[in-house]
Amino acid sequence: MLVWFLPLFLVFLMIGLPVFFGMLAAPGLLLWLNGQERDLILLYRNVYNGMASFPLMAIPFFMLAGELMNRGGITMRLVEFSQAMMGHFRGGLAHVNVLSSMLFAGLSGSAVADTSALGSMLIPAMEKEGYTRKFAAAITAASSVIGPVIPPSGIMIIYAYVMGESVAALFLAGIVPGILVGAGLMVMVKLQADKHDFPASRGKASWGERGQASLKAFFPLMTPVIILGGILAGVFTPTEAAAVAVGYAIIVGMFILNTLKLSDLPDVFMRAAMTSATVLLLVGAAMAFKTVVSLSHTPEILAEFILGLSENPLILLFLINLLLFVVGMFLDAGPAIIILGPILGPIFVDLGVDPIHFAIIMSVNLTVGLATPPMGLVLFVASSVSGERVETISKAILPFLAVEIFVIFLITFVPEISMTVPRLTGFAD
Repeated sequence: MLVWFLPLFLVFLMIGLPVFFGMLAAPGLLLWLNGQERDLILLYRNVYNGMASFPLMAIPFFMLAGELMNRGGITMRLVEFSQAMMGHFRGGLAHVNVLSSMLFAGLSGSAVADTSALGSMLIPAMEKEGYTRKFAAAITAASSVIGPVIPPSGIMIIYAYVMGESVAALFLAGIVPGILVGAGLMVMVKLQADKHDFPASRGKASWGERGQASLKAFFPLMTPVIILGGILAGVFTPTEAAAVAVGYAIIVGMFILNTLKLSDLPDVFMRAAMTSATVLLLVGAAMAFKTVVSLSHTPEILAEFILGLSENPLILLFLINLLLFVVGMFLDAGPAIIILGPILGPIFVDLGVDPIHFAIIMSVNLTVGLATPPMGLVLFVASSVSGERVETISKAILPFLAVEIFVIFLITFVPEISMTVPRLTGFAD
């Protein structure tokens, strides 16, 4: 009977129940009907146990670092740097949007923060220069999914926590795929710019202007260097690196750039706390949900079904990508990873797929789901920032989603794309 918790969970989502409550209500109801009161107590106890983890403390710290960077005007400096480098191309502001997302990814690791911070600046600017609002919102939403791929990444921290993998290895494995997504989006922007005759946002910057923009962006751009460098050198753990990022953001904002005031901190802390609470509650509920997954023997049933479809791992990877893409349309990436990771990961590791490689396949695919209709979270954020309807943005984003899907399959069938950097640095076999 417990195997019905997944269909019941989907029903709850379809009637509009928030994901957090759905993940607890579906298994809880079935456990109660099954007379498993002791397991029901264990289910709700695991909500707290799922959050009470030292590695997960990295998530609120990275959220806070992103808020501090944004409030301190650091986002604006990244945009100015991107504009100096790429603003002179046809469709310059759209290219700036993508490059800014790639740079912002190294600060926050959050697609929602990227859409909100960059969208509030770039969407009005793009509209003023002749872009349609739906195109501006679509490229902002599409490029924001780079945030959780290029390190640091909250999604990869969650995956590492659930599956017992190395955070450093996952961070390193995400670098090249994240750059590939950005490069692919820029190619699509160029095609769209040539087709619709989009303008350049400015004349070509002189080397002096580029140097000045680089100096302004120097301290913000050092953030991912400090985070990754410290982790790879063994100076601090990922959680400690997140705390260091917060301290660095405060020092840069308050004492170096003088753009962050003491009076700004209460609001920054409140916003970071609210965002972190949402993520951690979902993680806690998903970990409790995972308890029922194991009790119901769903992994074994699904493994038998998947292996019955084909013995060829390449065909199975293709099918799993389709499944993850559909899941990503309806479920946020964090809960989806916690629910499906323990089910799918061991199956593909047994088939010979490297666990780090599968982690990247799953993380990138579900991250792209954040920008996928009908329930993609960043679509709603982009709609809120731009004032454009979600349905309109969903149509405009399709060419960019096509690029991201192509990159997903490229990552899937060419493991070296994600595995080369971890292997060169000794973090993968």
